[in-house]
Amino acid sequence: MTEPRERNLGPQPLGDILARQGLKAHDLVAASATPISHKLIARAVKGRRLTPHSQALVRDALNRAAGAAYGIGELFTYP
Repeated sequence: MTEPRERNLGPQPLGDILARQGLKAHDLVAASATPISHKLIARAVKGRRLTPHSQALVRDALNRAAGAAYGIGELFTYP
């Protein structure tokens, strides 16, 4: 039997990037081409483990809102 993976991984770099860019969760929700929730952004910033698909949604929304080209590795400290 496999050991359960840790789900709460602590604050992520995404939170610092949002602060530097002057963005809030609502800005990402509004900029997203795909419907995402404020709760998803909050979970991402706090370090709750997200699926690769959810990570990509957050990355895409941030890149649209910030006009940047961040990679997933820059936003999250876990694979």
